[in-house]
Amino acid sequence: MEYLIEIGLFVGKAVVVVVAVFLIVSVVVSAAAKQKDTKGELHVDNLTRELRKTTRQIQHSLMSKKARKKAQKSAKKQDASEHEADRKVFLIDFKGSMDAKEVESLRREVTAVLQVAADNDEVIVRIESGGGVVHGYGLGASQLQRIKERGLKLTVTIDKVAASGGYMMACVANTIVAAPFAVVGSIGVIAQLPNFHRLLKKNDVDFEQVTAGEYKRTLTLFGENTDADRAKFKQDIDEVHVLFKQHVSTQRPSVDIDRVATGEVWYGQQAVALNLVDQVATSDDIVLAASKGADVIRVSYQVKKNMAHKLTQSAVTSIEQVALKWLQRAQFWHR
Repeated sequence: MEYLIEIGLFVGKAVVVVVAVFLIVSVVVSAAAKQKDTKGELHVDNLTRELRKTTRQIQHSLMSKKARKKAQKSAKKQDASEHEADRKVFLIDFKGSMDAKEVESLRREVTAVLQVAADNDEVIVRIESGGGVVHGYGLGASQLQRIKERGLKLTVTIDKVAASGGYMMACVANTIVAAPFAVVGSIGVIAQLPNFHRLLKKNDVDFEQVTAGEYKRTLTLFGENTDADRAKFKQDIDEVHVLFKQHVSTQRPSVDIDRVATGEVWYGQQAVALNLVDQVATSDDIVLAASKGADVIRVSYQVKKNMAHKLTQSAVTSIEQVALKWLQRAQFWHR
Protein backbone atom coordinates (compact mmCIF):
# COMPACT_ATOMS: atom_id res chain seq x y z
CA MET A 1 0.00 0.00 0.00
CA GLU A 2 2.90 2.33 0.80
CA TYR A 3 4.35 2.04 -2.71
CA LEU A 4 1.00 3.13 -4.19
CA ILE A 5 1.07 6.25 -2.02
CA GLU A 6 4.65 6.95 -3.11
CA ILE A 7 3.70 6.54 -6.75
CA GLY A 8 0.77 8.93 -6.25
CA LEU A 9 3.00 11.55 -4.64
CA PHE A 10 5.60 11.20 -7.35
CA VAL A 11 2.99 11.50 -10.11
CA GLY A 12 1.60 14.63 -8.47
CA LYS A 13 5.04 16.23 -8.30
CA ALA A 14 5.80 15.22 -11.90
CA VAL A 15 2.54 16.74 -13.14
CA VAL A 16 3.25 20.03 -11.32
CA VAL A 17 6.76 20.19 -12.78
CA VAL A 18 5.61 19.38 -16.31
CA VAL A 19 2.82 21.96 -16.17
CA ALA A 20 5.19 24.61 -14.81
CA VAL A 21 7.76 23.88 -17.51
CA PHE A 22 5.08 23.93 -20.18
CA LEU A 23 3.77 27.33 -19.04
CA ILE A 24 7.24 28.85 -18.93
CA VAL A 25 8.17 27.46 -22.33
CA SER A 26 4.87 28.64 -23.78
CA VAL A 27 5.59 32.22 -22.73
CA VAL A 28 9.13 32.14 -24.08
CA VAL A 29 8.07 30.44 -27.33
CA SER A 30 5.30 32.97 -27.82
CA ALA A 31 7.82 35.79 -27.57
CA ALA A 32 10.38 34.04 -29.75
CA ALA A 33 7.76 33.26 -32.40
CA LYS A 34 7.58 36.96 -33.16
CA GLN A 35 11.02 36.73 -34.72
CA LYS A 36 11.10 36.71 -38.49
CA ASP A 37 11.59 33.32 -40.10
CA THR A 38 15.05 32.87 -41.56
CA LYS A 39 15.64 31.46 -44.98
CA GLY A 40 17.29 28.12 -45.55
CA GLU A 41 20.46 27.20 -47.34
CA LEU A 42 21.57 24.57 -49.82
CA HIS A 43 24.08 21.95 -48.65
CA VAL A 44 26.14 19.94 -51.16
CA ASP A 45 28.26 16.97 -50.13
CA ASN A 46 30.39 14.63 -52.24
CA LEU A 47 29.55 11.22 -50.75
CA THR A 48 31.99 9.41 -53.04
CA ARG A 49 34.91 11.31 -51.53
CA GLU A 50 33.62 10.70 -48.01
CA LEU A 51 33.24 6.98 -48.74
CA ARG A 52 36.74 6.81 -50.21
CA LYS A 53 38.14 8.57 -47.15
CA THR A 54 36.37 6.19 -44.78
CA THR A 55 37.61 3.17 -46.73
CA ARG A 56 41.19 4.44 -46.53
CA GLN A 57 40.95 5.03 -42.79
CA ILE A 58 39.86 1.45 -42.23
CA GLN A 59 42.54 0.06 -44.55
CA HIS A 60 45.26 2.16 -42.91
CA SER A 61 44.20 1.12 -39.42
CA LEU A 62 44.85 -2.51 -40.37
CA MET A 63 48.41 -1.80 -41.58
CA SER A 64 51.65 -1.72 -39.70
CA LYS A 65 52.97 1.71 -38.71
CA LYS A 66 55.54 1.73 -41.51
CA ALA A 67 53.09 0.59 -44.18
CA ARG A 68 50.51 3.09 -42.89
CA LYS A 69 52.84 6.06 -43.34
CA LYS A 70 53.68 4.96 -46.87
CA ALA A 71 49.99 4.47 -47.72
CA GLN A 72 49.02 7.85 -46.27
CA LYS A 73 51.72 9.56 -48.31
CA SER A 74 50.54 7.80 -51.45
CA ALA A 75 46.94 8.75 -50.69
CA LYS A 76 47.85 12.45 -50.43
CA LYS A 77 49.48 12.35 -53.88
CA GLN A 78 46.45 10.56 -55.28
CA ASP A 79 44.11 13.17 -53.81
CA ALA A 80 46.18 16.00 -55.27
CA SER A 81 45.99 14.54 -58.78
CA GLU A 82 42.39 13.39 -58.50
CA HIS A 83 39.85 14.80 -60.96
CA GLU A 84 36.10 14.90 -60.78
CA ALA A 85 34.28 11.93 -62.30
CA ASP A 86 32.78 12.41 -65.75
CA ARG A 87 29.35 11.49 -64.42
CA LYS A 88 27.43 12.57 -61.34
CA VAL A 89 24.62 10.93 -59.42
CA PHE A 90 22.65 13.43 -57.38
CA LEU A 91 21.12 12.17 -54.14
CA ILE A 92 18.04 13.77 -52.56
CA ASP A 93 16.37 12.70 -49.32
CA PHE A 94 12.63 13.18 -48.86
CA LYS A 95 11.07 12.39 -45.49
CA GLY A 96 7.46 13.51 -45.76
CA SER A 97 4.91 14.32 -43.08
CA MET A 98 1.11 14.44 -43.25
CA ASP A 99 0.96 18.01 -44.52
CA ALA A 100 3.80 17.42 -47.01
CA LYS A 101 5.52 20.64 -45.99
CA GLU A 102 8.84 19.06 -46.98
CA VAL A 103 7.88 19.45 -50.65
CA GLU A 104 8.97 23.10 -50.41
CA SER A 105 12.55 21.98 -49.77
CA LEU A 106 12.24 19.26 -52.44
CA ARG A 107 11.32 21.75 -55.14
CA ARG A 108 14.41 23.83 -54.31
CA GLU A 109 16.64 20.75 -54.36
CA VAL A 110 15.24 19.57 -57.70
CA THR A 111 15.65 23.04 -59.20
CA ALA A 112 19.27 23.18 -58.05
CA VAL A 113 20.04 19.77 -59.55
CA LEU A 114 18.41 20.58 -62.89
CA GLN A 115 20.49 23.74 -63.22
CA VAL A 116 23.80 21.86 -63.14
CA ALA A 117 23.08 18.29 -64.26
CA ALA A 118 24.53 16.98 -67.53
CA ASP A 119 22.61 14.70 -69.87
CA ASN A 120 24.37 11.55 -68.65
CA ASP A 121 23.86 12.29 -64.95
CA GLU A 122 21.31 10.49 -62.76
CA VAL A 123 19.21 11.28 -59.70
CA ILE A 124 18.44 9.06 -56.71
CA VAL A 125 15.65 10.08 -54.34
CA ARG A 126 15.33 8.31 -50.99
CA ILE A 127 11.68 8.49 -49.97
CA GLU A 128 10.27 7.84 -46.52
CA SER A 129 6.60 8.70 -46.07
CA GLY A 130 3.30 7.12 -45.16
CA GLY A 131 1.43 9.75 -47.17
CA GLY A 132 -0.73 12.72 -46.34
CA VAL A 133 -2.65 15.49 -48.10
CA VAL A 134 -3.37 14.82 -51.76
CA HIS A 135 -2.44 18.23 -53.12
CA GLY A 136 0.88 18.25 -51.23
CA TYR A 137 2.02 14.83 -52.41
CA GLY A 138 0.67 15.55 -55.88
CA LEU A 139 3.03 18.50 -56.02
CA GLY A 140 5.83 16.27 -54.73
CA ALA A 141 5.19 13.82 -57.58
CA SER A 142 5.25 16.74 -60.04
CA GLN A 143 8.67 17.78 -58.74
CA LEU A 144 10.04 14.31 -59.47
CA GLN A 145 8.36 14.40 -62.88
CA ARG A 146 10.48 17.46 -63.68
CA ILE A 147 13.59 15.27 -63.37
CA LYS A 148 12.28 12.75 -65.91
CA GLU A 149 11.14 15.47 -68.30
CA ARG A 150 14.69 16.84 -68.20
CA GLY A 151 15.79 13.45 -69.56
CA LEU A 152 17.65 12.30 -66.45
CA LYS A 153 17.30 8.77 -65.12
CA LEU A 154 15.42 8.79 -61.83
CA THR A 155 15.73 6.05 -59.22
CA VAL A 156 13.63 6.04 -56.04
CA THR A 157 14.75 3.97 -53.07
CA ILE A 158 12.47 2.98 -50.19
CA ASP A 159 14.11 1.74 -47.00
CA LYS A 160 11.13 1.93 -44.63
CA VAL A 161 7.87 3.14 -46.14
CA ALA A 162 6.49 4.86 -49.24
CA ALA A 163 2.75 4.37 -49.04
CA SER A 164 -0.26 6.35 -50.25
CA GLY A 165 1.14 9.80 -51.11
CA GLY A 166 4.63 8.40 -50.66
CA TYR A 167 3.98 5.83 -53.36
CA MET A 168 2.29 8.51 -55.49
CA MET A 169 5.70 10.14 -55.60
CA ALA A 170 7.74 6.94 -55.87
CA CYS A 171 5.90 5.54 -58.89
CA VAL A 172 7.14 8.44 -61.03
CA ALA A 173 10.65 6.97 -61.06
CA ASN A 174 12.20 4.97 -63.87
CA THR A 175 13.28 2.42 -61.27
CA ILE A 176 11.91 1.77 -57.78
CA VAL A 177 14.09 -0.08 -55.28
CA ALA A 178 12.69 -1.23 -51.94
CA ALA A 179 14.27 -2.90 -48.92
CA PRO A 180 12.94 -6.41 -48.21
CA PHE A 181 10.57 -5.23 -45.48
CA ALA A 182 9.85 -1.73 -46.75
CA VAL A 183 6.13 -0.94 -46.88
CA VAL A 184 4.69 0.20 -50.22
CA GLY A 185 1.26 0.58 -51.78
CA SER A 186 -1.80 1.91 -49.93
CA ILE A 187 -3.21 3.14 -53.23
CA GLY A 188 -6.38 4.49 -51.74
CA VAL A 189 -7.92 7.62 -50.25
CA ILE A 190 -9.17 8.24 -46.74
CA ALA A 191 -10.91 11.19 -45.10
CA GLN A 192 -12.40 11.22 -41.65
CA LEU A 193 -13.64 13.78 -39.17
CA PRO A 194 -15.55 13.80 -35.89
CA ASN A 195 -19.01 15.32 -35.58
CA PHE A 196 -20.05 17.18 -32.43
CA HIS A 197 -23.63 17.94 -33.42
CA ARG A 198 -25.26 15.72 -30.79
CA LEU A 199 -22.97 17.05 -28.07
CA LEU A 200 -23.83 20.64 -28.96
CA LYS A 201 -27.54 19.82 -29.15
CA LYS A 202 -27.42 18.14 -25.75
CA ASN A 203 -25.95 21.32 -24.26
CA ASP A 204 -28.37 23.66 -26.09
CA VAL A 205 -25.65 25.11 -28.32
CA ASP A 206 -26.75 26.23 -31.78
CA PHE A 207 -24.43 26.03 -34.79
CA GLU A 208 -24.97 28.35 -37.75
CA GLN A 209 -23.35 27.90 -41.16
CA VAL A 210 -24.04 29.95 -44.26
CA THR A 211 -22.75 28.84 -47.69
CA ALA A 212 -23.16 29.92 -51.28
CA GLY A 213 -23.03 27.02 -53.69
CA GLU A 214 -24.79 23.71 -53.31
CA TYR A 215 -21.66 21.75 -52.44
CA LYS A 216 -19.53 24.42 -50.79
CA ARG A 217 -19.66 22.29 -47.66
CA THR A 218 -20.72 18.64 -47.38
CA LEU A 219 -19.77 16.94 -44.12
CA THR A 220 -19.24 19.29 -41.20
CA LEU A 221 -17.76 19.09 -37.71
CA PHE A 222 -20.56 20.84 -35.87
CA GLY A 223 -23.68 20.75 -38.02
CA GLU A 224 -26.08 17.86 -38.59
CA ASN A 225 -24.84 15.71 -41.48
CA THR A 226 -27.39 14.27 -43.89
CA ASP A 227 -27.27 11.21 -46.15
CA ALA A 228 -26.98 13.56 -49.12
CA ASP A 229 -23.91 15.18 -47.51
CA ARG A 230 -22.32 11.78 -46.98
CA ALA A 231 -23.08 10.66 -50.53
CA LYS A 232 -21.45 13.77 -52.01
CA PHE A 233 -18.44 13.42 -49.74
CA LYS A 234 -18.03 9.78 -50.78
CA GLN A 235 -18.31 10.81 -54.44
CA ASP A 236 -15.50 13.32 -53.99
CA ILE A 237 -13.30 10.69 -52.33
CA ASP A 238 -13.99 8.21 -55.14
CA GLU A 239 -13.00 10.80 -57.76
CA VAL A 240 -9.66 11.37 -56.02
CA HIS A 241 -9.14 7.59 -55.94
CA VAL A 242 -9.77 7.38 -59.69
CA LEU A 243 -7.17 10.09 -60.31
CA PHE A 244 -4.70 8.27 -58.06
CA LYS A 245 -5.20 5.01 -59.98
CA GLN A 246 -4.81 6.77 -63.32
CA HIS A 247 -1.57 8.35 -62.09
CA VAL A 248 -0.10 4.98 -61.06
CA SER A 249 -1.26 3.28 -64.28
CA THR A 250 0.34 6.02 -66.38
CA GLN A 251 3.66 5.81 -64.56
CA ARG A 252 3.73 2.00 -64.27
CA PRO A 253 1.65 0.42 -67.07
CA SER A 254 2.71 -3.09 -66.03
CA VAL A 255 0.80 -2.81 -62.74
CA ASP A 256 -2.58 -4.53 -62.46
CA ILE A 257 -4.22 -1.45 -61.00
CA ASP A 258 -7.45 -3.17 -59.97
CA ARG A 259 -5.40 -5.69 -58.00
CA VAL A 260 -3.27 -3.17 -56.11
CA ALA A 261 -5.57 -0.13 -55.74
CA THR A 262 -7.41 -1.59 -52.75
CA GLY A 263 -5.70 0.48 -50.08
CA GLU A 264 -3.60 -2.52 -49.03
CA VAL A 265 0.13 -2.37 -48.39
CA TRP A 266 2.85 -4.88 -49.28
CA TYR A 267 6.42 -5.48 -48.24
CA GLY A 268 9.27 -5.02 -50.68
CA GLN A 269 9.62 -8.71 -51.48
CA GLN A 270 5.91 -9.00 -52.27
CA ALA A 271 5.81 -5.71 -54.16
CA VAL A 272 8.23 -6.98 -56.80
CA ALA A 273 5.79 -9.71 -57.83
CA LEU A 274 3.06 -7.07 -58.18
CA ASN A 275 5.32 -4.77 -60.24
CA LEU A 276 4.95 -2.05 -57.63
CA VAL A 277 8.75 -2.00 -57.32
CA ASP A 278 11.52 -3.24 -59.61
CA GLN A 279 14.23 -4.46 -57.26
CA VAL A 280 14.78 -5.50 -53.65
CA ALA A 281 17.77 -3.74 -52.09
CA THR A 282 18.58 -0.99 -49.62
CA SER A 283 19.46 2.56 -50.54
CA ASP A 284 22.95 1.87 -49.20
CA ASP A 285 23.45 -0.80 -51.87
CA ILE A 286 22.29 1.55 -54.62
CA VAL A 287 24.42 4.50 -53.47
CA LEU A 288 27.49 2.30 -53.02
CA ALA A 289 27.08 0.87 -56.53
CA ALA A 290 26.62 4.36 -57.98
CA SER A 291 29.82 5.61 -56.30
CA LYS A 292 31.92 3.07 -58.22
CA GLY A 293 31.68 4.96 -61.49
CA ALA A 294 30.42 8.41 -60.54
CA ASP A 295 30.57 11.15 -57.96
CA VAL A 296 27.53 10.80 -55.70
CA ILE A 297 26.49 14.33 -54.75
CA ARG A 298 23.98 14.76 -51.93
CA VAL A 299 21.90 17.91 -52.26
CA SER A 300 19.77 19.12 -49.36
CA TYR A 301 17.96 22.38 -48.67
CA GLN A 302 17.73 23.00 -44.93
CA VAL A 303 15.56 25.67 -43.42
CA LYS A 304 17.20 27.49 -40.55
CA LYS A 305 15.25 26.90 -37.34
CA ASN A 306 14.25 30.01 -35.43
CA MET A 307 14.37 30.31 -31.66
CA ALA A 308 10.70 29.35 -31.25
CA HIS A 309 11.19 26.07 -33.09
CA LYS A 310 14.33 25.20 -31.12
CA LEU A 311 12.65 25.94 -27.79
CA THR A 312 9.59 23.90 -28.74
CA GLN A 313 11.74 20.91 -29.63
CA SER A 314 13.69 21.28 -26.39
CA ALA A 315 10.45 21.44 -24.37
CA VAL A 316 9.03 18.34 -26.03
CA THR A 317 12.26 16.43 -25.40
CA SER A 318 12.28 17.47 -21.74
CA ILE A 319 8.68 16.42 -21.21
CA GLU A 320 9.34 13.08 -22.90
CA GLN A 321 12.34 12.48 -20.63
CA VAL A 322 10.30 13.31 -17.50
CA ALA A 323 7.53 10.97 -18.61
CA LEU A 324 10.02 8.19 -19.38
CA LYS A 325 11.67 8.55 -15.96
CA TRP A 326 8.25 8.43 -14.29
CA LEU A 327 7.33 5.24 -16.13
CA GLN A 328 10.64 3.61 -15.30
CA ARG A 329 10.37 4.54 -11.60
CA ALA A 330 6.75 3.42 -11.45
CA GLN A 331 7.70 0.05 -12.91
CA PHE A 332 10.55 -0.25 -10.42
CA TRP A 333 8.26 0.48 -7.46
CA HIS A 334 5.65 -1.91 -8.78
CA ARG A 335 8.19 -4.70 -8.69
